[in-house]
Amino acid sequence: MAGDEHDVTLTFGGNATTLLRLGPFTLLTDPNFLHRGQRAYLGYGLFTKRLTEPALQPTQLPVLDAILLSHLHDDHWDAIATRSLPKDTPVVTTPAAARELAEKGFGATSDLTDWQTHELTSGTTTLRITSVPGVHGPGLLGRLLPPVMGSVLELVDDGTVTWRGYISGDTLYRRDIGEVLQRCGPLDVAIPHLGGTKAYGFTVTMDGRQGADLVELLRPAVVVPVHYDDYTAFNSPLGDFVAEVATRRAPGEIRTVGRGQTISLRAT
Repeated sequence: MAGDEHDVTLTFGGNATTLLRLGPFTLLTDPNFLHRGQRAYLGYGLFTKRLTEPALQPTQLPVLDAILLSHLHDDHWDAIATRSLPKDTPVVTTPAAARELAEKGFGATSDLTDWQTHELTSGTTTLRITSVPGVHGPGLLGRLLPPVMGSVLELVDDGTVTWRGYISGDTLYRRDIGEVLQRCGPLDVAIPHLGGTKAYGFTVTMDGRQGADLVELLRPAVVVPVHYDDYTAFNSPLGDFVAEVATRRAPGEIRTVGRGQTISLRAT
């Protein structure tokens, strides 16, 4: 069921899976339905075990306007998602992920390159999705891992942006993420993927320090951290990020959200 035209909310399913109700649009991000104890394959012989139960399952989902996928790893799109999600649901993702999903039968993929946009329209309201560059690992490792994108989501009503949010995807912190502000404008919300994920001894997602760097750089009104304690590969708990932000007195209101909980994404 689509949300009220003024609603902007997030329901947290665990890991990077969220159900976003953005005005008349309903989006699912990074669908991960594996159960506690099951393993996600990350490639090159590397697995990580889920430590938590997901709060959302495919049977609980409303009709979706689109799925937003940062990249194709099992902890962001698993075999349950492939089996259970409707094949005609639009999936907005990277070109590499779009090709693989098309082979699995998903026929409505939109493959975005850096800074390319995709739009959904309902009446006079548009949801504009802009792909933001991400780097999933340092050096050669980054080239071996799947391409990743962040996303800027903008609600546009009669030509005016009424809300703007940024989802980092599984990227490391980089100063050039600040281009989000130059190209798109100030952010109402930032949703960073944290956890300090380790692969072959290297950090491949933001830890608490990098997450605080991101908050200082982008200065959003609200910050909703996700992707921090669901898998054994995570090495930086949520407390690292909260403490680092508090120490720096970084801007923005930190809103932590429990699995299955729904919160507003508007500033108070």
